[in-house]
Amino acid sequence: MIDKIKAMMFKSNEPVPPEDKIPAAAAALLIESAVLDGEFDAAERETIAALLGERFELPAADVAALIEEGEAAVEQSVELYSITRVLKDGLDHDQRLALMEMLWQVVYADGVVHDYEANLVRRVAGLLHVPDKEVGLARKNALQRLDIAPGAA
Repeated sequence: MIDKIKAMMFKSNEPVPPEDKIPAAAAALLIESAVLDGEFDAAERETIAALLGERFELPAADVAALIEEGEAAVEQSVELYSITRVLKDGLDHDQRLALMEMLWQVVYADGVVHDYEANLVRRVAGLLHVPDKEVGLARKNALQRLDIAPGAA
């Protein structure tokens, strides 16, 4: 698993099947959003694990490996383009919108939206070509899933 993420993120010569790139890129993006505020707490980790397991229908062991390797990839990478490119190229519009909702769920997982996290969501939306109006809808849907009142967020 780590080799797949490294190959995707760091342009390794080892080929990675396209279907393996998307979960790895999604994991790295979600982890990036979780660590931006300086902490990767249990609530964020659990949210990411649940989202990845549900979205990609992965067993717990694979999700744990994705998260572990995603953390390593995030520590070594400082740019979003390679991650979002995989997602933009591999997901249709509705899937990218669903990913934005996942991103909002991670941002809200610890109960506090840090300015860096909100900025990341805006940058990712632009890189994934998701319009602001739809990003707002994804945020609203995420708040509903998390049972957070829109005014409280």
